[in-house]
Amino acid sequence: MLNFDEQRFLKIQGGALALRDALDRAIADCLSAGAENIHFLGTGGAAILMQPAAQLLQRRSRFPAFIDMPAELILTGSANLTAKSIVVMPSLSGTTKESVALLTRMKEIGATVITLVGHADTPLGKGGDHVFVNFAEDDTSCESFYLQSLFIALSIMRHRKEISNYAEIAAELERLPALLLDVKRAYEPKAEEFASKLAAADYHIITGAGNVWPQAFYYGMCILEEMQWIRTRPVHASDFFHGTLELIDKDVSLILFKGEDALRPLAERVENFAPAYTDKMTVLDTAEFDLPGMSPEVRALISPILLATVLERISAHLEVMRNHPLTTRRYYKRVAY
Repeated sequence: MLNFDEQRFLKIQGGALALRDALDRAIADCLSAGAENIHFLGTGGAAILMQPAAQLLQRRSRFPAFIDMPAELILTGSANLTAKSIVVMPSLSGTTKESVALLTRMKEIGATVITLVGHADTPLGKGGDHVFVNFAEDDTSCESFYLQSLFIALSIMRHRKEISNYAEIAAELERLPALLLDVKRAYEPKAEEFASKLAAADYHIITGAGNVWPQAFYYGMCILEEMQWIRTRPVHASDFFHGTLELIDKDVSLILFKGEDALRPLAERVENFAPAYTDKMTVLDTAEFDLPGMSPEVRALISPILLATVLERISAHLEVMRNHPLTTRRYYKRVAY
C-alpha cells in the first residue's frame, strides 16, 4: 500500500483496544461516585470524532450526554456542567489551547475529567483525573478516538443495564484492527480512482447521516480543507433538501457517505435524487466492505471507523496526486491566532 506502515497501524489500533478495560473501570468509578451526566468536550477534529459516541448515548441511553465546544464554554459555562459531571477531553497532542484552558475551568467546577491523548507529558496528559494515552498521528487517530469514545458509551450503557450484549460486542471489536487492515488492502486498488475525483474539482459538497455524518464533516474540514486546501460544503443529509440541493448542477461534485445504522435511508434519499442533476456524484458505502464474522449491530456501530480507514487510503493517494503533503499548513499552528 502507498506510504503505509501496516505494523504501525495495527499497534495504534491495538493500543486503543487495550484501553477498553481501564476505560470501563473509570466509568464504573464515576457512576458509583454519583455522576449525573457526561460531556464530550474536544476541540476541532477531535471533537467531531466524539459525536458518534454522544449520539449513541443520546439515542439509546437515559444517561444525559452533551457535546459542546470548549471555546464557547470558557465564555459561557453550562448549567449542566457540575461537580457530578464526567468530562471527556480528547486531544491527540495533549496541548490544544482551548481544551487546556477548559481543563482549568473543569478543575474549578470539580467535574471528573477523562483525557484521551497521544502523549502523556502534556497539559492534558497530566491534568486529567483519568488519563488514557495511545500514541497516534493524524493518519491513524480517527479510528483510535472513535474506538475509545465508543468504549466509553458502551460502558455507561453496560453499568446502567441498558445493554445486554456488551461482552459479545467487545469480543467482536477485538478482531477489528486486523479486519481494518484487510479492508485497506482490498480498497487500495480503488483508492487512487476516488482520489482522482477529489483532485479533479476545487469544491465538493460532502454529505452523510447518522453516525457517519461526523466523518463527512471531519473529512471535509480537517482533511480536504485543512490538509489539502480544497473548498468543501459538508451538510447533513437531513439538511441537504433544505437549502444545499439548490447548489447541485451537472458539474458540481457531490460526495456521499453511507453507513449501516438506522439513518441509512437519509443517505439513500440523497442518492436517489442527485444523479438526475449532477454527473459527479461519488458514493462511499461501508456496506461494500467485507468484515467476516462481524454482526450487523457491530457493523452499524463501527461505520464511521470503516469510512475513516478507507479515507486514509484515499488521502494517501490524493496528496501524491496533487503534490500537496497532508502535513502542509499556512496558518494552523504556524501563526498566532
